[in-house]
Amino acid sequence: MTNLLEIRDLRVHFGLVRAVDGVSFALPYGPYGVGLVGESGSGKTTVGRAIVRLGPAVGGEVLFEGKDVLRLRGRALKEYRRHVQIVFQDPDNSLDPRMKIGDTMAEVLTTHRIVSRRQAAARVRDLLEEVALDPAFASRFPHQLSGGQRQRVAIARALAVGPEALVLDEPTSALDVTAQARILALIKRLREERKLAYLLITHNLAVVSELCEMTVVLYLGKVAELGATGELLFHPAHPYTAALRSAVPEVDRAARLARIALAGEPPSAVSPPSGCVFHPRCPLCIDRCRVEVPELREVAAGRMAACHRAEEVLAGADLSLVRDVMPDGAAAG
Repeated sequence: MTNLLEIRDLRVHFGLVRAVDGVSFALPYGPYGVGLVGESGSGKTTVGRAIVRLGPAVGGEVLFEGKDVLRLRGRALKEYRRHVQIVFQDPDNSLDPRMKIGDTMAEVLTTHRIVSRRQAAARVRDLLEEVALDPAFASRFPHQLSGGQRQRVAIARALAVGPEALVLDEPTSALDVTAQARILALIKRLREERKLAYLLITHNLAVVSELCEMTVVLYLGKVAELGATGELLFHPAHPYTAALRSAVPEVDRAARLARIALAGEPPSAVSPPSGCVFHPRCPLCIDRCRVEVPELREVAAGRMAACHRAEEVLAGADLSLVRDVMPDGAAAG
């Protein structure tokens, strides 16, 4: 078995909202990173929460070592959560403001029977040191720590049960640039030391390029494209991926891509468009796109795309409605 987790046709609906609509991909055993990218509202966080059973799925499968996580209950579900943990965008979601850091972490250790209460304090010190925090932080409350320090504590808390995989939900987006760099360096180190696999949910393609071997691109709850990160980012097979990539500012002027300006805003997940959900904004839209849903298919070795014209995109079709190489100092939109 080569994959730790396999997500198959995952569907999560909230009433009429199809937040996740048939998402499939795999997370191999670590050390390995899969990036999950897309605009706000694409379904990224909903996928992550469904994987750790913090959100209701209406269909599909999440297979962990061949067993469907969506069917687990009671003790079996608790055991699964020892293997797959989540780190939230806001560390305050996992830290009780009324409890000292050491007590919060000790609670996880004893609840899952990792160590006895007597041994918990020593294990907390080890975990804090592992994420480059002074063990003295164990006696502090969350509000006495900086945002970056709280996120390190949240990572240490997730690591306490010895997981094989982490779901990292925008782990740096709420931090300043310096703290972001330190957290990313920490993730890179931990993946090698612990042989971790992780699903990195982010809107930042530069982070994905640095930390993930594979990338999955979501648009309106569906997979637009997936494949090896380097190939996907520099030779996209879907117009939406190309548009995302073109918005990334480059220091090297020669490396900049012509900016692809997409028309309008993402449509509503309550009443998605017919055919390809991306067609109202796509510069390559043809009549077929308006009526026929594209299947997620292999368009090159190891590359999957849900686009009727993926081969043309790979071949370098002109996707720009407005071609505008961003000037020096311009911010990505």
